[in-house]
Amino acid sequence: MFLKSAVKSFIKNPFRFTSRICRLFKNMTVYNRINARPEFHAFMSNLYPCIYDWDAPAGSLGYYFWQDLWAAKKIFQVHPYEHYDIGSRVDGFIAHVLPFMPVTMIDIRPLPDKVEGLNFIQSDATNLENIPDNSIISLSSLCAPEHFGLGRYGDPIDPEACFKAMRSMQRVLKNGGHLYIAVPVGENNGVAFNAHRIFKPELIIETLNELTLADFSVVGTPAGRSYGCFEHITLKEFHELDFGMNYGGGVDGLFEFVKE
Repeated sequence: MFLKSAVKSFIKNPFRFTSRICRLFKNMTVYNRINARPEFHAFMSNLYPCIYDWDAPAGSLGYYFWQDLWAAKKIFQVHPYEHYDIGSRVDGFIAHVLPFMPVTMIDIRPLPDKVEGLNFIQSDATNLENIPDNSIISLSSLCAPEHFGLGRYGDPIDPEACFKAMRSMQRVLKNGGHLYIAVPVGENNGVAFNAHRIFKPELIIETLNELTLADFSVVGTPAGRSYGCFEHITLKEFHELDFGMNYGGGVDGLFEFVKE
């Protein structure tokens, strides 16, 4: 595996690869010279080179980081007695919420592992047929509705599936309940088939017309600005910031709605 990766790295940039391999062996020589524990001697047979981490940043604060943090903070502040989620990342947002709240998660894909505090339901969430009206106090769907109906995850092709799903979320939300949605946003509506859709923020608000928008934030790179999370902005400010139209889905709108 490493050999295959090494060949690719060498072809891409021979000088960079060679200089880092030299540094690796220099470090290994120094390590073995000063190591006083024989059982921790570094052998060539156990070599596991990681030669591109020396100047890498501590981490990447991408849109998943910002959206998961945004929603988890809000749920923690409201602190409902339970939370439901549709299609969000298990290894991101769900892991943020589980330490302080039981979560019921709905996804069309299977989840083979069991996790304490997580109730998993494998189902097509387009219509939420088995969930009664006005029954859920806290509900989220982060970077999921834009995929519905495109067949990407084995779901049936349905151009209206994302809108059906959002109206279903509106239907099952209790009075006083909170809904947290994250989807790619842009200056126009569009689809990057079969990956995702991009929505004008106004269309999300129009679709969820029985709910009140409590907060709108955006993660992305507006014209002339650095990448980041722009919290609590108006639709006018969104358009003035000029996030443009990114069919790669690099701009996320974060919507908090309340059913009053």
